[in-house]
Amino acid sequence: MRSAGYYRDGGMTFSYQLTPWVKRLLIANTVVFALTWVVGREFVLDWFSFQPTKILLRPWTPFTYMFLHGDFWHLFMNMLFLFFFGPPIESKWGSREFIQYYLVCGLGGVALSFLFVTVPIIGASAAVYGVMLAFAVVWPDAPIYVMGIFPVKAKWLVGFFVLISFMNAFGGAGGGVAHFAHLGGFAAGLIYLKTDWRASQAIKGIGKAARARRRFAIVPREEREAATSGLHRGSDDGAEETTLDAVDRVLDKISAEGMASLTEQEKQLLDQVSKKHRSN
Repeated sequence: MRSAGYYRDGGMTFSYQLTPWVKRLLIANTVVFALTWVVGREFVLDWFSFQPTKILLRPWTPFTYMFLHGDFWHLFMNMLFLFFFGPPIESKWGSREFIQYYLVCGLGGVALSFLFVTVPIIGASAAVYGVMLAFAVVWPDAPIYVMGIFPVKAKWLVGFFVLISFMNAFGGAGGGVAHFAHLGGFAAGLIYLKTDWRASQAIKGIGKAARARRRFAIVPREEREAATSGLHRGSDDGAEETTLDAVDRVLDKISAEGMASLTEQEKQLLDQVSKKHRSN
């Protein structure tokens, strides 16, 4: 399943197809919201919302609070933001890292709320705000159309949300909104991105790719030099050189993005070339 959107050549293109984890999160939040009213709102909120004073009695709540919402509009707005901002990030980073980042931001909301508030906290806002931050970092100048009319750059829109959350959190204007959770999501996302966890993983991926290149020995140096110097004669010369060029591009992609970035066709190409040269 491909992304609902991706950034290419300076513009954002949406195909409105959901990526795996965004789809699961949308479904999970909606189902939990429905079950909350079926089972009983007071019971569910009491046992599954994050309550700083009861954290030792209910240690699961730092995770379960992310799937609870107070009313339809609370759920709708969070899921709307996740729908638009989540798929491009999941498509670019991969599903595993996306859900890891999502949960880290949600736990960041718990951490800051634990320090500053004593009331129960619910909602996916901390995690979703972290996803919005990631989008603004990756594509800061992407236009976001407010109310479908007014274009605002992603960096300014997210900056506005940070400012509003900060002013309301420390200005005492709670209004039943978990502003400290929002700030916690932003802070956790910022720390995650600025400490360059993804960069360190990319370096490891490059190291693994380099080892894989030596281990598989897909195209021996002598054969490549022979092919490019014209020593391989016959009708297959052009096809051989084209294949070698394609292998080079795939190896470069592995070095830059890791094995997980390969398409099925690229994996098949490596497998076919590797088998061919092992049998020679």
